[in-house]
Amino acid sequence: MVAHLLRLKLTLLRNGLRRSPWQLVGMAFAGLYALGMVATLVMALVMLRNAPHDLAQTAVVLGGSAAILGWGIVPVVASATDMTLDPARFTTFAIPMRQMLAGLALGGVIGIPGVATSLVALSTVATWSRGVLPALAALAGAVLGVLTCVVLAKVVTTATASLAASRRFKDVSAIAFMVPLVLMGPIVAGVGQGLSASSGFLPGFARTLSWTPLGAPWSLGGDVAAGQPGQAALKLLVSVASLAALAWAWKSLLERALVTPPYAGSGKRKGGRLGLLGMLPATPAGAVMARSLTYWFRDPRYSGSLVVIPLLPVVLAFQGSQSGDFTSLGILAPLSAFILAWSISADVSYDNTAFALHLSTGVRGVADRLGRALACMAFALPVVLVFAIGYSALTGDWAGLPGQLGLSLGILFTGLGLSSVVSARYTVAVPLPGDSPFKKPPGNVGQTLAVQFGGLLVLMILVLPQAGLLVAQVVTGNSLFGWINLTAGTALGLGLFVAGVRLGGKWLDARGPELLAQVSVNR
Repeated sequence: MVAHLLRLKLTLLRNGLRRSPWQLVGMAFAGLYALGMVATLVMALVMLRNAPHDLAQTAVVLGGSAAILGWGIVPVVASATDMTLDPARFTTFAIPMRQMLAGLALGGVIGIPGVATSLVALSTVATWSRGVLPALAALAGAVLGVLTCVVLAKVVTTATASLAASRRFKDVSAIAFMVPLVLMGPIVAGVGQGLSASSGFLPGFARTLSWTPLGAPWSLGGDVAAGQPGQAALKLLVSVASLAALAWAWKSLLERALVTPPYAGSGKRKGGRLGLLGMLPATPAGAVMARSLTYWFRDPRYSGSLVVIPLLPVVLAFQGSQSGDFTSLGILAPLSAFILAWSISADVSYDNTAFALHLSTGVRGVADRLGRALACMAFALPVVLVFAIGYSALTGDWAGLPGQLGLSLGILFTGLGLSSVVSARYTVAVPLPGDSPFKKPPGNVGQTLAVQFGGLLVLMILVLPQAGLLVAQVVTGNSLFGWINLTAGTALGLGLFVAGVRLGGKWLDARGPELLAQVSVNR
């Protein structure tokens, strides 16, 4: 039965790659990236063989502890991206629990994360190949460490299965996961500075971790190499006991999950409240605007953009603090305008089969385009104004405010008009409704890249007048160019916005059924 589960895992992975050649290409790129990371870590661990004992022990214990901690945290927000061998699918099969546990645990090693972790863990044998006994101890620690990673991930995913089945939990966790991704640069730099400033603290911290389930398996080789077999035996006992406790917890949680699978149904809802539909004008454009605003605040595929925007000042301010020059904050307003305006360029693709609602009710294309654009503008316009005025207040350069506002508003209005055209003409591969924002369906990658980069190029060409006026103001120092930019640039942006809504509406009226057929393919 264990071998059957492993074959099933491999079959599911193989069939998933056969769905689309582009998915195979994506898997290849992910594999190459993982291979590069693994090669770097393996080389570092091999080089540690000739390093002082304390340095090697500290690096191995800290790195191994971070790996176990990562395997326990990441599945909470990423569990929806890989549902192969989902225990809930075996509810109706009478598989012995012991064999299911073994099969699911070994199946967890199959895949890029499991293979990469195993290769790096086994490389610690090279670090402690300073004798036969240290190498054997490191091998035992690597096996225990990898098994602890996998079983801990299974415990976390099984324990949160009922939460993961909740749409609200998946939405919140996906959005929360985007915060450290956006702040990755400041986080890495801050951790690096902290580690360099507290290098004397790390060895003691590693010794403390080596007595915990996080670091115990990774310290076995170093303890034996240091001539401390008694400590190694005690830490081996800690590692085995921790793994046994995790396995027992997983078994108990899995038994409960197989008897009472998680239910993702919704509870009772109170009726009679129209929300935004009752607040906005009772017109086709107003109804579309209300529906779009609801998605912006409740759909993580949209609200992810709203989470990124407040973090941009943090990233740019951090970059400025490194160089002592905060002029990079000057691109905050134009960059935010572009991100928010271009975020609706795939609106129809995000609707997926729900786009049939717009066709069946007979909403005119112009009303559809205008409602979606106004929904985005409802919060994009205040954000752009706040960022532009805030930069001038921070730097005291009020003379440059008109020019920056002209460029930012031009990008916003022009981008919304262009997005209204693009989403009415092209469909792209986007995460399906209810899925994680990081889970994109296979296929359509070439067209997606062409549409995104082509649209970006067209937008850059359309805002050249505003950009040219801003450059002229910076070079000459004449504020007249800024006021011309604010008036003429904004007027030009509004004109392109109206033209884009009209053209997009015309194409939507002509191609509505074809668009519905295209977005329905990904279901």
